[in-house]
Amino acid sequence: MADMGEFQEAVTAWAAGGPGGPGGPARELAARLPVRTVVLLEGPSDVAAVDALAASRGRNLAAEGVCVLAMGGAMSVGRFAHILGPPGLGLRLMGLVDEAERGYYARGLERAGAAQQGFFVCAADLEDELIRALGVTRVEELVRTEGDLRALRTFLHQPAQRGRTSQQQLRRFLGTKKGRKIHYGRVLVEALDPGRVPEPLDGLLAGL
Repeated sequence: MADMGEFQEAVTAWAAGGPGGPGGPARELAARLPVRTVVLLEGPSDVAAVDALAASRGRNLAAEGVCVLAMGGAMSVGRFAHILGPPGLGLRLMGLVDEAERGYYARGLERAGAAQQGFFVCAADLEDELIRALGVTRVEELVRTEGDLRALRTFLHQPAQRGRTSQQQLRRFLGTKKGRKIHYGRVLVEALDPGRVPEPLDGLLAGL
């Protein structure tokens, strides 16, 4: 039986130049599952955060017909919007966008004839939103619990970190090792109080 993971793989392959269009695997899977909405996110750490929040609220997004998809960067939004939006599969598109990348999203969605209302803006990025929601002290406690305190202290002694705020340092730290952002995407969301979920993330889940 087909699952959402197969659809994600088919869409990613299509976006990379693989088979799509009429009779393509993505179109067939979209109808069979069925898929009604695709959440476009820049990378896997954002996917981890969205999945964690959905799980904490007792929701199974795949069962609801929602595909949460990592595009591999903001500049890919036009290509994904074209194959998933009105010119392609005709699905509803939603997502998160970093403030600095709004231009890519606006142009890509407009060219595809897709609505922009379902895209929620993060001030810097989702990690920054989560760190601000939790507070520096709480994030440092989580880093200690996850066994990364020594790595954080080493990182903070680097000359490049001088002059940066504690929040900026933590945000940089999360991206210094492969897989760390993905891991903390889940950890930070799971540590949130229900009333402290960042507005863009909360808005996205509420809109699904």
